[in-house]
Amino acid sequence: QIIEWGSLGQLAEALQASGARKRVFVVTDSAVGALYAGAIHALLEQGGLEPHIFTVPAGEGSKSLRCFELVLGWLVEQHAERTDPVIAFGGGVVGDLTGFVAASYRRGVPLVQVPTTLLAQVDSAIGGKTGINHPLGKNLIGAFYQPGLIFVDPVTLLTLPERAYREGWAEIVKYGVIMDAELFTMLEERLPELERRGADLLTQVVARCIRLKMDVVQGDERDGGLRNILNYGHTFGHALEATTEYGTWLHGEAVSIGMEVAGYIAVAHGLLSQAELARQRKLSQAIGLPIACPGVDGEAILVAMQHDKKVQDGRTRWILPTRIGHSQMYSDIPVELVREAIAVV
Repeated sequence: QIIEWGSLGQLAEALQASGARKRVFVVTDSAVGALYAGAIHALLEQGGLEPHIFTVPAGEGSKSLRCFELVLGWLVEQHAERTDPVIAFGGGVVGDLTGFVAASYRRGVPLVQVPTTLLAQVDSAIGGKTGINHPLGKNLIGAFYQPGLIFVDPVTLLTLPERAYREGWAEIVKYGVIMDAELFTMLEERLPELERRGADLLTQVVARCIRLKMDVVQGDERDGGLRNILNYGHTFGHALEATTEYGTWLHGEAVSIGMEVAGYIAVAHGLLSQAELARQRKLSQAIGLPIACPGVDGEAILVAMQHDKKVQDGRTRWILPTRIGHSQMYSDIPVELVREAIAVV
């Protein structure tokens, strides 16, 4: 993995060092492509590679069987070979979709993740989870498939729209709550720098989050136990995204509301103090993340939660904090308490 501010100009060299010979196949989306496609094509070509670029529509809707089929069809038409790398250049949607394509095409071709959003850089591009959505639930179709190279240049965060930039901080707050109290405190103390997108702080935070996630993944690559803690806020968040048809809330926004739900449950269950929940809530709000979703159908969300990947023996397993920096999984949460927490947000 490469994490360095301003390193994008060395992408061709990094690809060649990781095994790329000539042809490389880049998948991006319409928003990222409009900003970077021309420059990336030129950079790779100048570096001695032969780039081919495919663009999918921006947005969660591209994590679909239809787009999966389109990208696969493009690779077939281009006669992409088993040793030709497929590069995901974009945010979480592009990374998840492209990763699943790479895992499936010719039963697996080299995958390179070049995440361009904060959320992708600290979370979705790391750890080898790839996949697409089903109308009944998020990420229900996919594969575990590790990239051969993760290439992160935080300078791409400077071109992010404000809302997309802010949503990425939900995953960083999550890391602080579940496993890194020092990171959480640093976010509280250095909020103005986050607003300014300062190079040093961004690079430091991104590198720290990648290290945290890699440590967890190395201990539990296929989600058998420990890795489940990374889903804090996601049980409700994924259900909210699914019931609103992936068109209302960005992923990080849904996770932020999900953390509020989980925090409420943790307090009501006697696991977390009101003061600790207040810290989480205050930080999320200071960053500009939502903690409520008035008007949503709570019962529909409860139904959607039954499609959550952590459901076992028909019981939803919840990741709940016991203090800032520590969390555990619980499967004995009464449905009435969950319903009450959903009503609060």
